[in-house]
Amino acid sequence: MRTRHKMTFHKNLLATILSLFLVSCGTTDKKEYIERGASELYNDGVLALEKRRWEEATNFFGEVERQHPYSQWATKSQLMTGFAYYQSNNYSSAIISLNRFIQLYPGNKSIDYAYYLRALCYYEQISDVSRDQLFTIRALEALREVIKKFPKTKYARDASLKIDLTNDHLAGKEMTVGRYYQKSAHHLAAINRFKEVIKKYQTTSHAAEALHRLAECYIAVGMQEEARKVAAVLGYNYPDSEWYADTYALVTGTKKSVVKNNSGILRRTWNSLF
Repeated sequence: MRTRHKMTFHKNLLATILSLFLVSCGTTDKKEYIERGASELYNDGVLALEKRRWEEATNFFGEVERQHPYSQWATKSQLMTGFAYYQSNNYSSAIISLNRFIQLYPGNKSIDYAYYLRALCYYEQISDVSRDQLFTIRALEALREVIKKFPKTKYARDASLKIDLTNDHLAGKEMTVGRYYQKSAHHLAAINRFKEVIKKYQTTSHAAEALHRLAECYIAVGMQEEARKVAAVLGYNYPDSEWYADTYALVTGTKKSVVKNNSGILRRTWNSLF
């Protein structure tokens, strides 16, 4: 009797637990997936953005897409989801959302902004020059795409400015590696790096130093004539640069103070040699 009573007790207890679980699940599901209007959900997402509640915003925009996938609000929500992820510095998720928007709605009136925002996601992940520059390269590609596809927009103008900064960053990376090789007496490897800066990034702030370092390396390996030619290029393009004064003094054996005090005369004399 006791055994039968025990079995009956456990059966009743199990039935009670299961019934509670099912009621609980049913209530949660009903609350979570309650249908709401597309514009209402979208506006709640915008309000969440204004309050800087990024995750909450993506949830609202996600609900718009889930509940009203063929509405105009779903299209807007896809772009806004990318924006919310961008604002929260979740760049990888932002890029995924923006790529999806670009693929699905290439003719949308906001497509230029989607391309621009995607470029920013790469641009803002650019690391310092001592680290890998994968995102710098991707940023450069994405920024160029903005200019190519939307040349007359405000996004293209800003992308152009950011390309200059990105190129300067890439040049800085090359200079860091080149200086390391030069300091380690691997002069030929350093020469290749400095040449790369002069060839690809001649409009950046690193070009004058690259020419000077190149002249130093040429002298170190006994290529005096090449060093003189590089110094001439430096003097012609950057006559008032500190790097020019250093290079002239290095190649000619003249004191740097003399170069600085007589830069105009020396420059004319130097340039007349080539």
